[in-house]
Amino acid sequence: MVKNKCYCILLLSIIGNIFGYSQQTLLSGMDKLNWEKVMPGVWKATIGETKLNALDYADAPKVEALKTLGEAAFPFNKENTLSQKTPTRIGIRLPLEKEEKIYGLGLEFEGINRRKNVYTLKVDHYGGVKGYTHAPVPFYVSSKGYGVLINAPQRVKIHVGIGNRKDSNLPTAIDRTTGKNWAARPLSDAVEANVIGTGLEIFVFGGDSPLEAVQRYNLFCGGGALPPKWGLGFWHRVHTKSSDEAIYQEIADFKKNNFPVDVIGLEPGWQNFAYPCSYDWDETRFPNPTKFVNTLSQKGIKVNLWENPYVAPTSTMFEAIQPYTGSHTVWLGEVPDYTIPEAQKVLLNHHQKSHLGIGVSGYKFDEVDGYDFWLWPDHATFPSGNDAVEIRQLYGLILQDLFQDHLKKQNKRTYNLVRSSYAGASSKNSVIYSDYYNHKEYVTALANSSMAGILWTPEIRSAKSAEEWIRRFQTVCFSPLMMLNAWSSGKKPWSFPEVTDAVRDVIQLRKRLLPYLYTAFYAYQQKGIPPFRAMILENGFDAKEVVTGGQLDGVANPYAEQKKLEVTDQYMMGPSILVAPVFTGETSRKVVLPKGNWYDFYTGKLVGNGQTITIQTKLEQIPLFVKDGGIIPMIGEGEDLNANNPKLEVRHYGQQENEYTLYNDDGASFDYEKAEFTLMELTVKRKKNGQFNGNCEASRNQQFRYKKTTWKWMTEAK
Repeated sequence: MVKNKCYCILLLSIIGNIFGYSQQTLLSGMDKLNWEKVMPGVWKATIGETKLNALDYADAPKVEALKTLGEAAFPFNKENTLSQKTPTRIGIRLPLEKEEKIYGLGLEFEGINRRKNVYTLKVDHYGGVKGYTHAPVPFYVSSKGYGVLINAPQRVKIHVGIGNRKDSNLPTAIDRTTGKNWAARPLSDAVEANVIGTGLEIFVFGGDSPLEAVQRYNLFCGGGALPPKWGLGFWHRVHTKSSDEAIYQEIADFKKNNFPVDVIGLEPGWQNFAYPCSYDWDETRFPNPTKFVNTLSQKGIKVNLWENPYVAPTSTMFEAIQPYTGSHTVWLGEVPDYTIPEAQKVLLNHHQKSHLGIGVSGYKFDEVDGYDFWLWPDHATFPSGNDAVEIRQLYGLILQDLFQDHLKKQNKRTYNLVRSSYAGASSKNSVIYSDYYNHKEYVTALANSSMAGILWTPEIRSAKSAEEWIRRFQTVCFSPLMMLNAWSSGKKPWSFPEVTDAVRDVIQLRKRLLPYLYTAFYAYQQKGIPPFRAMILENGFDAKEVVTGGQLDGVANPYAEQKKLEVTDQYMMGPSILVAPVFTGETSRKVVLPKGNWYDFYTGKLVGNGQTITIQTKLEQIPLFVKDGGIIPMIGEGEDLNANNPKLEVRHYGQQENEYTLYNDDGASFDYEKAEFTLMELTVKRKKNGQFNGNCEASRNQQFRYKKTTWKWMTEAK
């Protein structure tokens, strides 16, 4: 009897073990996610615990703005949102419909639809691997109008509609040898992601459109950046070996050639030791830094300093920072652990005394994105106890937050450059740049950045021809930061004489558009609407598809290739302007217009409605198109382009009546948070005779009101 009982127990144990092993491989063996509504249209699920959290470095959510967006429905069946923990990994599974497209996942240089690909989201010096990028933000947007943030400090590996579970909704299997339309990547019904770590958070952002999902994400992270006005001017980064005297001469050359310069950027040679960095002025090139910065300030020019975060033994802050550095060096410089408040204090005290206190406006944080062979290894250790991989993922974000917060306490806005960023960065006044230099893919990155809560500049460094020079200038003048980076080339805007006038004209156009652009950044700050955004975020834009192999035995073929006409070579700037950059060698280009009438920016002529047009390019112009009813406020012809409240020229395009709220403030401080700003209502109405009439009224506060307004009707009224 005892013997038989033992056999039964053994048999039950074996059956139980088999059943348990099987359960681990089935959807029924996964845990359902528990969702908590945290704000209007925002839900959160938590698995385990994390030590570092990117959202700790984000600004507080804009709750009232989220309330204004209103409620939204949870976008999919909660019963089908699953998670699974193993001893080393956490995995999640979120449902995906057959026709859904997925966008986002950070600063990507290729394509825009992420469906049917695998991404490993790793901060990297752009290695060409999917997901290896300067800003691998684990936030994606669905064509259905919702967004998902997988908030983890570790590298997120994400399978976007690829990787079919055995008990999921599988398509019909096809024999590759004898069948038709076999697919190497069969259609999957889910997004699956995993991290190596102890925990993560998942946020879902509801909405009626991809733009609304992006808005909610940005607002949840504190809203968008609002840079100082000088940051939206022209930046020139001088050669790395430039001295103060050489820079004075260069500024004189800018004036002689009638080019503006708003920010001078100093590259590694301003320090007495670089790679790693001393952060101390080179006494030969800059014997009197205070005099140098003040001299430029008197000319209306800001100074921005390059640095990387690795501390040279010669630095005057080395001894103070050394107790807070990690186990490994970078270029033999020690790596500070800036998750430790004491380390932050050492850095800020030194920079305040040596740079910010004498008038330096901000920094270019380089080399926070490097390849594995020069950054610290994954097994490095840090005094905080935080993981080396997690610190690397967040390093650029931490530096952005640290300096922005420090300057905010002094009521000064800054505009920095940074080489890496992460989730939660939308409110940071920093722009990402890259050593990568493909012009077309720079424009793709500009479109994709709008779905990651980051800003991106397609900086100019050099060119092989005058044509390439002007084409790159045109693109960068219609980006978040207008910059010539001559740190190595020594180039000047006039380095290709045959296009010098065209370069000057497009810089002047960008500066004249400041009232429009600054208002677009205000909409980013207050409403979460990216000032530069992908076409898929534009209302009325139809991203058509071409389907090959569309039927199989008379029915829809699940293996048909969905070839999206990915429009990544054009984008929107502000509410009304469509930008279509031209690349070297192009004498014509296609432009995909959203629904509604669109007009040529330069002539006001109708160009099309909801169709793909082909235009003949002009070397001296970047193609720009304005939607029907578009109101474009510009600095008036002949006005001081750096004045805070110059006369305005307000252009109107098309046949529609419209309203536009123009924003202005002091352009430099955070006083706008105390309601120190002016809103001007620009209104276009038709008169009884059919002609247009424009009106301008300050709806609040006259302090920053623009001067006299002149209306310009770009399209003849009908």
